[in-house]
Amino acid sequence: MAKQYLTFTLEDTLFAVNVFQVREVLAYEKPQILPNPDPVIAGLIRSRGQSISVVDLRRKFGMPDGAVSADTRIIVLELIDPETGEQGIFGAIADSVAEVLELEDSSCEAAPELGNSIAAEYILGIGQQNGNFIILLDVNHIFSFAEISVTENEDVSEKNMQKIQGDSEISADGENTVAEIKGSGKGTTRRKKND
Repeated sequence: MAKQYLTFTLEDTLFAVNVFQVREVLAYEKPQILPNPDPVIAGLIRSRGQSISVVDLRRKFGMPDGAVSADTRIIVLELIDPETGEQGIFGAIADSVAEVLELEDSSCEAAPELGNSIAAEYILGIGQQNGNFIILLDVNHIFSFAEISVTENEDVSEKNMQKIQGDSEISADGENTVAEIKGSGKGTTRRKKND
């Protein structure tokens, strides 16, 4: 059976997440930094009127920090707790977004043995397309609710949150969604109201 995945890059590696867990893809904007955050958390942005944490995927995967470019994107993902079924939303920084593609289960291999349990926990499998390997990520196990939750204990001033809201308000007209990335084959993003 074929499944749809949104593909994106970190360094020269192609990764993919199940398209049904992708809420939207945004042009990069600098997240509002939180005091003493987990180094994996880049900060906060606003998405559809909601404050969400943004994860630096390079840091999460132990990669060196990279420079922000015109291709850098924030992928807004939906996380489902495997134990409780609770749903959460967060952003993930990617070097670029490629396309939405379909992969047959039969074309995907099991996660390789890397001498520890990280691969088995984070990776659903390895796909291939046009001779390129695609690492299929298990979003529900890579991230935890404790890691991505925006709580009342986070010391974000009213002024800063107003700035986040003003800079990052997303249009509700539904244009440039993941469906359009599939149609165009490019990393299209939703636009802000003031674009």
